[in-house]
Amino acid sequence: MLEDTTDMGLEKAKPFFSRAGDVAATDNFDYAIDMFIEGLKRAPDALELGHKPLRHNALVRQGKKGKKPSIIDKVKHARGKDPLENMLNAEYLLAKDPDNLNYAEQMLKAAIAGDYNDTALWIANLIFEANKASDKPSLQTFLLLKDSYTKMEQYSQAVNACGWATKIRPDDAALADELRDLSANLAVQNGKYDQDGDFTKSIKDRDSQQKLQAQQGTIKSIDFRQGQIEETKIKVEANPSQQNILKLADLLAELGNSQSDEEAIGLLENQYASSRDFTYKRRAGEINLRSLRRHIRKAKAAAEAKPTDSDAKNRFKKATKALFAAELTHYKLCLESYPTDLKLKYEYGVRLMRNQKYDQAIPFLQDSRKEPRHKINAMNKIGLCFFMKGWFNDAIDTFAEAIESYEIKDNDTAKDLRYNLARAYEQQGKSEDALAIYSKLAQLDFGFKDVRARIDRLRNGSEQ
Repeated sequence: MLEDTTDMGLEKAKPFFSRAGDVAATDNFDYAIDMFIEGLKRAPDALELGHKPLRHNALVRQGKKGKKPSIIDKVKHARGKDPLENMLNAEYLLAKDPDNLNYAEQMLKAAIAGDYNDTALWIANLIFEANKASDKPSLQTFLLLKDSYTKMEQYSQAVNACGWATKIRPDDAALADELRDLSANLAVQNGKYDQDGDFTKSIKDRDSQQKLQAQQGTIKSIDFRQGQIEETKIKVEANPSQQNILKLADLLAELGNSQSDEEAIGLLENQYASSRDFTYKRRAGEINLRSLRRHIRKAKAAAEAKPTDSDAKNRFKKATKALFAAELTHYKLCLESYPTDLKLKYEYGVRLMRNQKYDQAIPFLQDSRKEPRHKINAMNKIGLCFFMKGWFNDAIDTFAEAIESYEIKDNDTAKDLRYNLARAYEQQGKSEDALAIYSKLAQLDFGFKDVRARIDRLRNGSEQ
């Protein structure tokens, strides 16, 4: 019965898809988008006739300088009454801005909620490839993909997405446990343990399966890692190419202990000293920062376990100070070698700010706004620099501009911008303006930071 209903929907959708193709051929791309959306309302999971041709139309439109969605478009397609409307609203905006992963992620969430699994899998794969190709892959995107693939029982892709997430956060024990569980689900799915009642068939050639899984990054035992390290050392001796040396350094760093970190850093520093190739110096710095962050997590856990232990607190503060100083040095060196890299300007500006060098940070953060991926976060940081300098009018203008420019209104970045704007109003003595923003935040996320306490204090002050 469901299949019959789906077929009927597709038949009703075909005239819209056909019309979309006709008008797209005349470069009437916006009308084509409308027609594709109308067709997808009737056949939401029509990949070959609907979603894929719409994506192609969007890319052609982009290549011919088609405009991004207007403010009216964004307001009109902000929310829907059900998963289907949410999915198509996001797809409409994505069609007018094909590189915007935020729209793609909204589409994926809605497709999952509506059980449009063919569509969800297709858009998830597009997001996955785009995030992998990014200069700075998003951890949150990989986590979304992991959860989405898991809900669809696409364990191979879920393992892959989780594996990429662990590369970004290699010391996250919970994430490592989840990777192991997903790998087990994948093994069950691949082995088909529940079929034919023959368990032995599913584990045939078990040793080779385990090695393959380890190579894919799904389950990496210490023994396997050590074996890889020894094999790579032999390769380095035979051929000390940059590729082999960097691979050996990365394998050593993956062990996650101070001794292996020092060995990796020493290897890279020696290569830098002899070749003056900054690639080695940069990788050494990255491993050093990763090691310092691991020490901070341990120091923080120790301090939290013994809140009255002043020595533990001091060790945590000292570790944090060491990280901030090392980050500042690392990104300064990187920027000296790549002075036009906007991503590095952003990272260096953030580190200057963390070290309370606000006047120095602001110009680098302002330059980094030219990179769309960092624009909003850079503006947020600029506003915070003005705030910390006591330039509250400038902070208010910067936060307000960032809020106006940011397309998403309910994620953590959007909430953080509004919170910072309210703080600036509060510091400037504009309590009513601050209270209005805090109240909206509380309605959106009642537990966000200390919003409740600030509302209570401002309201009590108003009453008095």
